[in-house]
Amino acid sequence: MGQFTRTEIEAAFQHFQEAADQSAKTGDWRAWADCFTEDAEYYEHHYGHMHGREAIYQWIQETMTDPAFADMRNFPIDWFVVDEERGWVLCSVWNEMDDPGDGSLHREYNWTMLHYAGDGRFSYEEDMYNPMEFGRMVKVWHDTKDRLAGSAKK
Repeated sequence: MGQFTRTEIEAAFQHFQEAADQSAKTGDWRAWADCFTEDAEYYEHHYGHMHGREAIYQWIQETMTDPAFADMRNFPIDWFVVDEERGWVLCSVWNEMDDPGDGSLHREYNWTMLHYAGDGRFSYEEDMYNPMEFGRMVKVWHDTKDRLAGSAKK
């Protein structure tokens, strides 16, 4: 038996998803960053290692308000697994861009690994994905949006 119940871990994971949704919609990523312990570790395979809730907040706030990613506002979970004995959550997250105006769907997934630390917070996150595929998806989305706006480069 683990230190925390499955119910507690799943409730924290649900709150984590709701905070991500709220943050993505408002552009203020504080609620999402607050899902981490003060001394949390975050390993993002493209951006590197971050140490501490405040560093995680500064990174996510800057990244998700960058014009390249500001229209990525939907992060539905495709599936997740809870290892209650060890306190881990592993999930597949879709990272979806807003509709560029033609109804097309532009998204890539990443696998996220979270370690639950109690009190509704996570002490570790690692995101695993292919940055090249993400880059292509974002480029195609921007090209589509530009083309629809009539400003595509010829």
